[in-house]
Amino acid sequence: MRDTYQNPLITRYASKEMTQIFSDDEKFKTWRRLWVALAKSEKELGLNITDEQIKEMEENIDNINYEDAEKFEREFRHDVMAHIHAYGLLCPKAKPIIHLGATSAFVDDNTDIILMDRALELIEKKLLKVIKVLSEFALTYKDLPTLGYTHFQPAQLTTVGKRACLWIQDLILDLQDLRYRRENIMLRGVKGTTGTQASFMELFGGDEEKVKELDRLVIEKMGYKKSFPVTGQTYTRKYDFMLLSVLSGIAQSAHKFSNDLRLLQHLREIEEPFEEKQIGSSAMAYKRNPMRSERMAALSRYVIVTLLNASITSSAQWFERTLDDSANRRIVIPEMFLATDAILNLYINIASGLKVNKKVIEKNVMKELPFMATEKILMKAVLKGGDRQELHEAIRVYSLKAAEEVKNGEKNRLLDYIQNDQRFKLSQEEIKELVDPIKFTGRAVSQTEEYIKEIVNPILADFKEDVEAKVEV
Repeated sequence: MRDTYQNPLITRYASKEMTQIFSDDEKFKTWRRLWVALAKSEKELGLNITDEQIKEMEENIDNINYEDAEKFEREFRHDVMAHIHAYGLLCPKAKPIIHLGATSAFVDDNTDIILMDRALELIEKKLLKVIKVLSEFALTYKDLPTLGYTHFQPAQLTTVGKRACLWIQDLILDLQDLRYRRENIMLRGVKGTTGTQASFMELFGGDEEKVKELDRLVIEKMGYKKSFPVTGQTYTRKYDFMLLSVLSGIAQSAHKFSNDLRLLQHLREIEEPFEEKQIGSSAMAYKRNPMRSERMAALSRYVIVTLLNASITSSAQWFERTLDDSANRRIVIPEMFLATDAILNLYINIASGLKVNKKVIEKNVMKELPFMATEKILMKAVLKGGDRQELHEAIRVYSLKAAEEVKNGEKNRLLDYIQNDQRFKLSQEEIKELVDPIKFTGRAVSQTEEYIKEIVNPILADFKEDVEAKVEV
């Protein structure tokens, strides 16, 4: 296969678990499970379908004869009819009743939603794992003061753990969105060609209750509780946008994290994992590039942009359906899930191996903290008998001088200037106490502890089984 294009989402990035969900095997097995559910339900409601026919269909759900299906598709130019005939070759007794009363969207649309639901389940497990890893990181570094940044300019101090809570909070919002979508998942159900269920009304002699019960029985047999109350030939393509928007949300959160980490790595404060024999550059051997974070950003951008396809498809449908959605959806739906799976694999990997350089963080803090501490110093000196106006002017002059020295690459000597000025009447010990970094972090420590205890831990406990489930990364 080296002479044809291979999708890197499959060959390089996504897990085998996710690629299997959107495989031909899973797609066509689900088609056959739907045909069996339809036949069983029709039999239960009185149609002339035998146990022998159903048994024959059930025995061949996994026995997909692809060569026959491909031959039929070349002849019919219709994939669903091709697979109906291929299934019929394996089930000669059941052949007359396969797909009875249904339209192509019965298997296509219901299968798409079932596979997206399974894929969302896998995404959910990985999302929970990222949240768990980051919550442990947040608690470990809850009291490590670090420079906060607004506009990427030094601002008030925060802590490394408190900043991690910002990343976690974004992911929890994504998790809540995902859970809501999964808890309210709807199949297309059994609606017929234009959604009127006319073919089933014919089969059941105009008995509306049986037709309604058929819809309920089929979705129940497929393991679901709800179907769309009304459809055209397809379920509304707005639903694709709604489900896929969850993935865009996750990608947005991941991209934000990757940006933050790349900036932190530039500052040498926190670095992504770097393996012993990993090469950063083919030319510059000393380099330690944040390539995992950069890959996360690249894939996240792909997911965010690809959601536009789903919104355009939703808006462009005509009446009960047009087929201009089909080719687009075959690409967009699997690839958004594959890319999001790859993003979370990277997120788990990076978050599990973050390297925190405490000395660098402390150095960067102390480069800026003296300026932030001047108000406290001024108040303390006034309380010891100093002249507020005179001391304010001294701090202004010393601050400007120290700032110029810092810009020239020198150490910040502002505290030395103040300590050596007898007008402040402050000892080295008193000044050191006034500029203890942790005292400039406000409620960062308690906020981190409260957030993990009150918000994160209950969620992890509620989904303990998913948190502990083994997933391929």
